[in-house]
Amino acid sequence: MWDFSFGRSVGLMLQTLPFILLRMAVYFGAALAYVLVTGTGAGLGWGIGALGDEGFRATATFGGGFIGFLIVLGVMYWLREYILYLVKAGHIAVLVELIDRRPMPEGRSQIGHAQAMVRERFAEASVLFAVDQLVKGVLRAITGLVRGIFTILPIPGVKQLISILHAFLRVAVGFIDEVILAYALRTRASDPWASARTALVLYGQNYRPMLKNAAWIAVFVYGLSIILFFAMLAPAALVANFFPGGLSALGVVLAVIFAWSIKAAVLEPLAVACLLQAYFRTIEGQSPDPQWESRLEGMSEKFRQLKTKAAGPTAQPQPSEA
Repeated sequence: MWDFSFGRSVGLMLQTLPFILLRMAVYFGAALAYVLVTGTGAGLGWGIGALGDEGFRATATFGGGFIGFLIVLGVMYWLREYILYLVKAGHIAVLVELIDRRPMPEGRSQIGHAQAMVRERFAEASVLFAVDQLVKGVLRAITGLVRGIFTILPIPGVKQLISILHAFLRVAVGFIDEVILAYALRTRASDPWASARTALVLYGQNYRPMLKNAAWIAVFVYGLSIILFFAMLAPAALVANFFPGGLSALGVVLAVIFAWSIKAAVLEPLAVACLLQAYFRTIEGQSPDPQWESRLEGMSEKFRQLKTKAAGPTAQPQPSEA
């Protein structure tokens, strides 16, 4: 049915507990920042609203809270590059080591070892982020290819199904970019651009089994996320009632934030652990198919950019898998 062991993925989460705790600190800290800054903004708005009538005060309170929410959202958007570099990529690095049963070095913490591996492959956060953005662009092209196949099938009501299929495919490939980055860490690649290109070709020529695995994982992760959202509604509403003016409407927003923080801290790395197993098992013993490389080059500008960067003066030969 799928090409990964869910039990082993849970075991990998337990083995990488330092990174799970780090992720919880980062994402729960972000959730707390949303609550505090939104509450502060609402408080300021409530104070300013005292200059007017009740309607003005309610509007000012909501507006202040909304501005506070946008401030934290902007900060998180700005920090996304460093979260990818220091948290996500480091966790992927140690997951790769454990999947390949490579021992952790003596005298170095798990987090320190993993982040050293990331710095060795990607000298700066900006390099990793740039590679990740190009990889996401190529994955969107592959998703579009799969969607295009369905449009030519003689299925009644296929046009109505395409929009649903597109949304589902976007969810299903949501963590694949992290799997592509894992390939560079696993192969000890000296050129991250060439490594990403190779990993994408291997993914493209195996898109059917990989999408099957990703679909099962997406149903699990986002199904649990919905359950978490409803479970968070009550505590979120309680927190919202402490805001000036009793902004109970923000309870839904806070429930989304709380559910998101749990998903990002725990469910996402679990999904990545499953996909890493599926990807490495699927591509085992394979070489990149030149036909798929040509196909990706013809349909994706991002893939061509990877080729250009990989062919630069600093590019080095792609090492073989360890």
